[in-house]
Amino acid sequence: MGESSTEGTPLGGRVPASDTSEAPHTVPDQSKRDAPRGSADQPRRDASKRDATRSPAGPPKRDAASRLGDALRGDLPPQLRRVWPLKRRTVEDIAARDIAVQEAVDEGRLPPQTEPVPLEQPEVLPDPPERFNMAALRLAGLGAGLVLAVALTMMRLFVGGPPSVDELRAQSGVDSWGELAIGVKDDQFGTAYFDPATKIWSGFDIDIAYMIAEDLGFRRSEVKFYGMESEDRARMQATDVNGNRVPVQLVIASYSITPKRVADKVNFSQSYLYTEQSVMTLRGHKPVASLDDFAGKRVCTLSTSTSLTAPKAAGAIVISKNRVRECFALLNQGGAEGVDAVSTDAAILAGWKARYPGKYDHWDLGLDGTERWGVNVGDNPALKKLVDLTLWRSYADPNDERWEKAFETNFQTEVPANGKVPIAVAQQPRVIRPDVRELPWEDLLK
Repeated sequence: MGESSTEGTPLGGRVPASDTSEAPHTVPDQSKRDAPRGSADQPRRDASKRDATRSPAGPPKRDAASRLGDALRGDLPPQLRRVWPLKRRTVEDIAARDIAVQEAVDEGRLPPQTEPVPLEQPEVLPDPPERFNMAALRLAGLGAGLVLAVALTMMRLFVGGPPSVDELRAQSGVDSWGELAIGVKDDQFGTAYFDPATKIWSGFDIDIAYMIAEDLGFRRSEVKFYGMESEDRARMQATDVNGNRVPVQLVIASYSITPKRVADKVNFSQSYLYTEQSVMTLRGHKPVASLDDFAGKRVCTLSTSTSLTAPKAAGAIVISKNRVRECFALLNQGGAEGVDAVSTDAAILAGWKARYPGKYDHWDLGLDGTERWGVNVGDNPALKKLVDLTLWRSYADPNDERWEKAFETNFQTEVPANGKVPIAVAQQPRVIRPDVRELPWEDLLK
């Protein structure tokens, strides 16, 4: 198609009615159509085309794609733009359309219209349960436990529970005593002996008495010892130098703990020494294997003591005395009025053997029984706990060597004189901690 047919036409190739009446109808030249390609006229036509495109009379030539882009962007020149009227739909138009659509559906020309299927609502999942916080529970339990422990401790310290040391001192009456009266033996070398010449008390029981008195708050000058006989130990009655009867607060007099004595209401502390029964004869006596060797013979022992049972069971004639020195006086006497042997605790006899090594022979009987010495505290439960507290301190505290020193000073020095005869156990008996309340600022071991 020639250029004259496309130049200035609107988009789509349509010609407006107002322009068609004026367009002349021309018939292309047949000679031009029939001219062969490459003829002499071809260069002239190309030149005329170039001249036409360069003419300033009209806009430059644009192809269809460019004009389409201009139309879409609204870039057409004003003479080529055409405004198409916008028809607005009324309510009647919408109603007519709906009626026409429904008639078409009724006649089967359109598929029936259905209500739009609502979109399926997504399933709403429940919120996940809160995670169990085990750490928080443990922390809460720990806190509750600590609060309970503190509460129980405070109740035990200030409301209930066992008494404290101060309460025991008040209950026992210790703080009101001007001095501490203690009943002891006075004729047992190495155990409890009073020297009339020097007026000095010495022995293992004396050192144990000083240890207890110290913890009760008494100075040595405030401790008063009174010699007593064996039968007076249960009733806690001693005798002074003038022969007067004196009540004592404690009895520390080689007093063995036995079930019978406990049943008779003797209130003992826990044990402070283990020993055993032995026998002593004059020097040169034939060897002694057991108490059966004294069947039909006279044997002296202490009255109301545990040493009475074994000689009687062996068939010996038992002579009982209240003081051990009285038994040794009979042994020294000999003959029909005297005795053949003295039998009592080995710790007591060992002192006599050490004092008179060339005069007596000490024999081990090999008896199974153990003599457990204890302190008679009388009818004073609070005082018993205080005495047990001293014994426990001495037993439990490695820095407390008072018991060990008392043993070494009095019994260990007697071992060479007594040979192979056991004297006593060289270790303090086990002591159970008494039920005494210990306040946070206190130390029962001090």
